[in-house]
This record gives sequence, structure tokens and C-alpha cells, in this order.
Amino acid sequence: MAKTVTRAMLGEAAAHRTGLSKADVMAVSESMFEKIGQALMSAETVKLTAFGSLQVRSRAERVGRNPRTGTEHRIAPRLTVVFTPSAQLKDAMSGAPAKTVRDRITQPA
Repeated sequence: MAKTVTRAMLGEAAAHRTGLSKADVMAVSESMFEKIGQALMSAETVKLTAFGSLQVRSRAERVGRNPRTGTEHRIAPRLTVVFTPSAQLKDAMSGAPAKTVRDRITQPA
């Protein structure tokens, strides 16, 4: 089963790496998450260089089916957030060699 990475784990790692206090790191990260949420609620695209982008898309109304009973029901149209990974993240996940010195530094060994 895949491991889950939490906000607390990210905060601890960032505090350790930067030498800042965990409280300072968490305050900055909460501010960032808040701004990302506001941007998405305003239907703006959020681009995180070398990581990916988050974009709001609309899903049309469709017919769903209960897998247990087979009965059909209407699924209302809605907005959803879609993550598109960057080329650098795709390459890192596929094990492709790093293209730049910066990529070699940030890519796990």
C-alpha cells in the first residue's frame, strides 16, 4: 500500500532542510495553501514550476450506475480540480536521467 505524506511531515522536512522553526515553516505553508485554494476558487490556474499545475475544469452531467444494483442515477454537473505534472516530475517518476545540474541535485538518488 502506498505511503501517505501529510502536511505535518512536509513541514518537518522543510524545517529540517531550511533550519527554520517548524512553526515558521507551517505558517508559510498554510499561507501558500490558502492562496492556492483562493486561486482555484476563482478558476485561476496554479503553476508550480518543476512540479506541475492545478486547473479547475467543469464536468458535464452524466448518468452513473450503482455497481451493486445496476440502477442508473443522474450525476449533476460540477467543477473539479485537475493536476497536470510537469515534464520534470514525469521524467523523475519514470527514472529518466536528470537534464540539468539543478535536477540532479533535487532528484532523489
